[in-house]
Amino acid sequence: MSVDRTQVLHAAAALLTRKATATMDEVARAAGIGRATLHRHFAGRDALVRALEQLCIEETEAALDAARLDEGPADEAVRRLIGACEPVAPLLAFLYTENQLFEGEQQNAGWTRLDDRLAALFRRGQEQGAFRIDLTPAWLCEAFYGLLGSGAWAVADGRVAANDIQYMIAELLLGGARRSVEK
Repeated sequence: MSVDRTQVLHAAAALLTRKATATMDEVARAAGIGRATLHRHFAGRDALVRALEQLCIEETEAALDAARLDEGPADEAVRRLIGACEPVAPLLAFLYTENQLFEGEQQNAGWTRLDDRLAALFRRGQEQGAFRIDLTPAWLCEAFYGLLGSGAWAVADGRVAANDIQYMIAELLLGGARRSVEK
């Protein structure tokens, strides 16, 4: 029987986003495979997390493409982006807590690509006069990731309805990022 690595990763992501401390045995059960099969694909938890990181980067890049960040006003692009990123938000939330991913020379260059694209969107919004210039694009990127991850956790915990999360994230992020018009 052939094992679909992507399906295993999606099963692992679904479990780890709900239970970050899940063991490799629990991941194997969630994926419907034996532990030995899981270990043939991923030598250990670190290898699994690194594979999840790559999957997340790829899916987030696809969401950035789907959101058409260069089209229309920047605030509308941010709303599209929130919707496009919603499916990957739980995995982003899990990875956001995996500190080893962001340390040293082993940091995946994909994070920089994502950050650069997001920062360009926020910078464009600043240049259009839509977003505050006292908040750096890098900070707005962190706020975006933080709100997306927090939203995913709130939905998973049942504290926020899944139907409301896009609106809530957009309103909080854009409400804080928008430049107010002085009278």
